Amino acid sequence: TITSFLPLLLLLQEADLVTASSPKEAHLLLPVVNGIEIYSMKIDSKVTSRFARNVITSRAVNRGNMHKEVFFDVELPKTAFITNFSMTIDGVTYPGNIKEKEAAKQEYEKAVSKGQTAGLVKASGRKTEKFTVSVNIAAASKVTFELTYEELLKRQFGKYEMFIKVKPKQLVKDFEIDVSIFEPQGITELEAEGTFITNDLQNVIKKTFSDKKGHISFKPTLDQQRTCANCSQSLLDGDFTVKYDVKRTTPDNLQVNLTADSSTREALLKILDDIRDDDFLNFILFGSDVHTWKEKLIRATPENLDEARKFVRGIDTEGMTNLYGGIMKGIEMLNAAHEENVVPKRSASIIIMLTDGQPNVGISDTQDIRAHVKKATEGKYPLYNLGFGYGVDYGFLEKMALENKGLARRIYPDSDSALQLQGFYDEVSNPMLMDVELHYPENEISGLTKNSFKHFYDGSEIVVAGRFVDINQNRLTVDVKGEGANDALSFTTQQDAEQTAKAFQEQEYIFGDYIERLWAYLTIEQLLEKRTAATGEEKENLTAEVLDLSLKYKFVTPLTSMVVTKPEDYDNQAGIADKMTEGIDIFSFALSKNYLLSAPQSHSIIMYIFDGDPHFIISVPQKEDAICFNINEKPGDVLSLINDPVTGITVNGELIGDKRANSDTKTQNTYFGKLGIANKHLNLKVTVTSEKITIQNGNEKTAFTWLDSVTLQQEGLTLIINREKNLVLSMGGGASFVIVLHQVWKKHPLQQDFLGLYTLKSHKLSEQTHGLLGQFFHPIDFTILEIHPGSDPKKPDATMIIKNKELTVTRGWQKDYRKDPKHGVDIPCWFVHNNGAGLIDGVHTDYIVSSLF
Repeated sequence: TITSFLPLLLLLQEADLVTASSPKEAHLLLPVVNGIEIYSMKIDSKVTSRFARNVITSRAVNRGNMHKEVFFDVELPKTAFITNFSMTIDGVTYPGNIKEKEAAKQEYEKAVSKGQTAGLVKASGRKTEKFTVSVNIAAASKVTFELTYEELLKRQFGKYEMFIKVKPKQLVKDFEIDVSIFEPQGITELEAEGTFITNDLQNVIKKTFSDKKGHISFKPTLDQQRTCANCSQSLLDGDFTVKYDVKRTTPDNLQVNLTADSSTREALLKILDDIRDDDFLNFILFGSDVHTWKEKLIRATPENLDEARKFVRGIDTEGMTNLYGGIMKGIEMLNAAHEENVVPKRSASIIIMLTDGQPNVGISDTQDIRAHVKKATEGKYPLYNLGFGYGVDYGFLEKMALENKGLARRIYPDSDSALQLQGFYDEVSNPMLMDVELHYPENEISGLTKNSFKHFYDGSEIVVAGRFVDINQNRLTVDVKGEGANDALSFTTQQDAEQTAKAFQEQEYIFGDYIERLWAYLTIEQLLEKRTAATGEEKENLTAEVLDLSLKYKFVTPLTSMVVTKPEDYDNQAGIADKMTEGIDIFSFALSKNYLLSAPQSHSIIMYIFDGDPHFIISVPQKEDAICFNINEKPGDVLSLINDPVTGITVNGELIGDKRANSDTKTQNTYFGKLGIANKHLNLKVTVTSEKITIQNGNEKTAFTWLDSVTLQQEGLTLIINREKNLVLSMGGGASFVIVLHQVWKKHPLQQDFLGLYTLKSHKLSEQTHGLLGQFFHPIDFTILEIHPGSDPKKPDATMIIKNKELTVTRGWQKDYRKDPKHGVDIPCWFVHNNGAGLIDGVHTDYIVSSLF
């Protein structure tokens, strides 16, 4: 279902209680979390003709006696566009500016060059992405965050749905959800429910609707929010859903060819439960070879469905994926069914392709597959591509589906994967009309959005928008045509501008130029969809058009970013050192949507790095310098890099070597090929290789590949994968890590892919932290004496005084690969020889451990 997400949550910890300042409210205990009290939180939504404008406002005050960092987190739909964000601190408002992505990147880098911290934050779930900003505020200061986003609600299963994620994490004195709906056609039903709603809270939901207006209000008192009479925990933790529909007048046979591979048995059984007895079906398996269940489409009689279930339960294809062969066989079978009149003449035929792999048998080049499939379908059969798990090339599946009038969906490898597929099938299994077209007079309308549709499904809705050529025009004519199950549909309708104006007289429910913004939203959405499958000049033209509309109407889209900058003279000097993880996209700006926040930063950024062969770089900010050393051990050895017994965080790395040993050298080149990052207190383990990322949370395992662009947030863990570049990982309240993927030419005679690790926020680990890298998280100092020429004229030698020892060191460079994983950036440092002897505690072999965990 296309939903509208409006959740609000603040990531705050260590709750305390204070007495309210008002004498009349002295009996109330208000929570102060980490010194911060959230005293107001409001979600205000106005929906006019399906177009929703949502404003989320959160107000907080610092009750502590020092600067505190306040976080503002919001989940919103991936289909929504943010239009505004601002923060107000002590009465001064800092607005957001929407800019072209490259301009936003330059402003970001400018902020960094001035010693500021810039935060670009993003996260995503199945249907949502997260917007997060933070700011430091002085003692007794107040901050107000306000975020606005807009979205066209889509009708599915006969209703429009607005979903609000409620998770304030603490009791809030003034909490309110307010939804106002205006529909000129009239509202026929309106309902609201919540997963956290108890019997007592049920009465707090106020619902009214009459004719064109609907209103939902949810405003619980402090006592109503409590989990028990004297508790400080909040009940408000879950989903709040508003559903409605409008009055409407309504002026089937289906064939399904299911092509599947090995991981889809349960999902296919769900589909079989929903197929009607007047439908036709067949199955095609495309493992190493292509197999069909029946030679042709057969009717979905109860007997045939029972036989189909037995067939599905016996599916066992292993190994290879002949995706091209499977789809082409499905097209061939549908063509034959229509030519031989096996199926009714006006029936709707679709292909649903389910896969958990990538094409590697037959034609494996994805561009060739797309070209052949598009030519073969001739626009007759919508293709729906469902990708199971994270091992699929989802970009390829999406492009191929869009080129063939279908769509793609990722089926997440969770316990409800079969239900995900059933929900999708419910959407597409009931076509009411085929080949629907809406025609307008060409000389009267410009900028028309998509007006032809292969299928119109039961419970859905078609929305077409355009602009009048003559703004004084009063009447609009539209011709509608389509193919029904038994007859063709054709009718003409007219709309009178004056009558429309009368329908919108209730101005308090309408936000300004919403019709024009609805048109811009829908146009951008459809241009982005076309851009997905476009190439060359066509893609450049679509990109320019989307960018122009995004900037004109102030939408944050995949081509724009929002920048919010606080002036440098604002007193914000404490408590924000090492906020580098908020600059996540210093590594990659190729995100679906980006939001930037820059704020003053007066402290030095300290980084601890290992990368390359493997080399270690230790930043020493008070010297404005660095120390580096290499570790030379054999492939298969596992090194202890970080070990903190207090936070429970450990990082170990396993060495790999070249593809074959080099006989010309005494030692083989080694790299880190596998990293193990764990938090024993949270029972979390993350294994990273050059091929995949595996997360083990207790007994549950989740796996991703480097081909994914993913953000995962769960209790105690935040993981962000920037496709084929790097991943950012935070565990609990401890340090954050950036793991860089180094990919080499696949046919390279020696080297293979390897990993590098960069540690951020190391100050959040305890003083007991140790390991080859962890021991340097504590302050370190050194003195350089007697600089003199070395064996390499470009690299002088010197004497380093450190830990009351004299070491011979060499001035050189090591590579920092965060920004450029291929070439790296040279970092000057003093190189300590012989595996860091004299610098590290003990000898380097002391750090060899038995396994990653």
